[in-house]
Amino acid sequence: MKNVVKLLFPAVMAIFAMSCNADKKEYTLENDFLTRTVTIENGKLHTATLYNKVAGQAVPITTGSEFKLRISEGTDKESADVTLTSDDFSFVKTLEQTQEALGILLENKARRLQVEVHYRLEHDEFYTRKYLNIKPGKTITLEYAGIETHDIEDAYQPYKLKQITTQSMNQITTPGGYKPNRPGNVTDYKFGLGQPLYTTQSATFWGVEFPASTNYVKNNELNCGYLWGREVEAGNTYQTYKAVVGVADSYAFIDDAFYNYINDIKIRPLRLQVQYNSWFDHYQGVNKEKFQKSAKKVYRELVTERGTRPLNAYVIDDGWQDSFSEQSDWGDKLWKINTDRFDSDFRSSHELVKAQNGTLGLWYSPGCFFGANKMVKKLGVQGFESLDFSMSMAGPKYMAAFEERTLELARQGIAYFKFDGIFGHLYTRAFELNGRGAPTMPQLNTEGFTSTDPRLNDSQYDELKTYYLVAGTERLIDIFTKISVINPDVFMAITNGAYLSPWWLQHIDIVWLINAADGAVGEGRSGELVYRDGIYHDIWKKENTKFPMQAIFNHEPKKVKTGESKEQFREYLFMNLSRGTGFIEFYIKTENLSEHDWDVMAEGLKWVYDVFPTFENVKMHGGSPRKSEVYGYTAWNDARGYASFHNPSEEVRKYSVALDRAFGVKNPEANYTMSSPLHNGKEHNGQKVLAGDKITVTLQPKEIKVLDFTTSE
Repeated sequence: MKNVVKLLFPAVMAIFAMSCNADKKEYTLENDFLTRTVTIENGKLHTATLYNKVAGQAVPITTGSEFKLRISEGTDKESADVTLTSDDFSFVKTLEQTQEALGILLENKARRLQVEVHYRLEHDEFYTRKYLNIKPGKTITLEYAGIETHDIEDAYQPYKLKQITTQSMNQITTPGGYKPNRPGNVTDYKFGLGQPLYTTQSATFWGVEFPASTNYVKNNELNCGYLWGREVEAGNTYQTYKAVVGVADSYAFIDDAFYNYINDIKIRPLRLQVQYNSWFDHYQGVNKEKFQKSAKKVYRELVTERGTRPLNAYVIDDGWQDSFSEQSDWGDKLWKINTDRFDSDFRSSHELVKAQNGTLGLWYSPGCFFGANKMVKKLGVQGFESLDFSMSMAGPKYMAAFEERTLELARQGIAYFKFDGIFGHLYTRAFELNGRGAPTMPQLNTEGFTSTDPRLNDSQYDELKTYYLVAGTERLIDIFTKISVINPDVFMAITNGAYLSPWWLQHIDIVWLINAADGAVGEGRSGELVYRDGIYHDIWKKENTKFPMQAIFNHEPKKVKTGESKEQFREYLFMNLSRGTGFIEFYIKTENLSEHDWDVMAEGLKWVYDVFPTFENVKMHGGSPRKSEVYGYTAWNDARGYASFHNPSEEVRKYSVALDRAFGVKNPEANYTMSSPLHNGKEHNGQKVLAGDKITVTLQPKEIKVLDFTTSE
């Protein structure tokens, strides 16, 4: 009864306020987690209070606008644009008012523009949403939609980088060219899109549920919105993406709350996707015979001989497509199959993987990169929208044809798509400058620029480039959504040319670890780990990127030759797997591996299946890999947890951690029994510890240890 009273109380208060003061109307949405009160005073809409009930803190909102719109007669026009805020609109009427929803109609009569402001708060959610319905009386171009705009004293922008570059800034040699990065170098490829905002004292998170959103804080003004640049015709209604505000019990654990929210909204729950990829085995020389031989060997060695679960998918990487000869032509159908290499519908490959209780996956490049790159020029000549060395993700003709072919492959049973190369690849990105599905800005004088011109690295072009990224992101999301309708259990990865926004996970399953080479470079296994884990440290610790680590594709584990000791491979593999990604794709040369290599791979998989329920909460701990400091990964749920440790230095190191909430421990009352899946951690087997205890691990130079923690009965 108490909860019912709590939910009904705000409506009563709102009605009471309206009846008492004709000049001020007050509306409240409330549940067990938060309260949001908005007011209409002197005809103007504002959020009066936002209260985080979990932390017992009010968000310090001061007088400011509620939303912000930038409109014009067209992004291609020299005429001045106009920025309107909620203060430029007057209250018309209340559209809806329930326990969980509020809608208010506002109007700017001078500009013949109406805006509906809608708020939503479900009774069992620790976050609230808001969106706008924009209804022009005359045609406008909506350049920017700012859904949440407030002056907030403790507003904070965790991720501040913005490098919408075509090529790495420090590699440019001439205005018309660039010096490519050496393999393994990190590039400055950081779009700065789709990252959340936080409040530091009141412990809230904010953002727009769209990967290409632009969320930023400037002079304590919090802005959650996105560039759009499209027309809204007179009499039509444009509904914005939804903005979200969520709460945590403490700023120290705001990341945990934000990732719990992301877990709630993902297209599919976290799954453990284990698969074989043909790339390191056969590169672009793959054919059905080679693929079948490798897939059968993987199944025999891991599943039949060593008792692992069947793999989820077997993936044909670059090389299956008919794009390598002078006669190749995609003018009538994109991504034709090379029938000299594979069946015209992959029939025999589908039959093989089905017999192995798996599915068939494909490497597939929306931008026609890598092995498909020769088709770009041909498609451009045939009227498809090309961008010098890739295809446009916004091009109406090309993307329609790409959608048609993609959905055909999905209907034929392709259950994993590796979308490799969308807005570019590791070293070069391409941007649409001339419309063709994206807004244009000819006033920037880009005539004569190529789509990858290094001059575009200048920030004066960021708005134009962002318009293209927004348009391309919307078009890709449309295709991803249709694939999921065909096969709700599909697994989709976006890799080269993607960017790390957690809101991608509303549409796909995994995103590539950006700014990292496919093959980890470094001396020995420890050096390889330092390379890859150094990228992890940059992204999550140094740059403050907010993206769930369990949804990262990192191009490992890799095993292309035998010869290292069984224990050396085991330590590398378990450290690799401890990163907690739900996507394990083996990059191996199947004919080069020894019996003990297969033994170790099977051990690793069995461990992963055991600890996988904790992966939803994985995090990095310790210092910087590149500075030779001890570091590792840890993940927990209420019943168990694990922690990995790597000492990349040349010295013996002792490393201590407290098994507390900051380390990820979920159950503060738990008693744990420790064990290790590695031979070098046996001294911990059977050791009893309590949540909150401090443990110390001794690590030899280059040594790796992994410890498991299970609750004692």
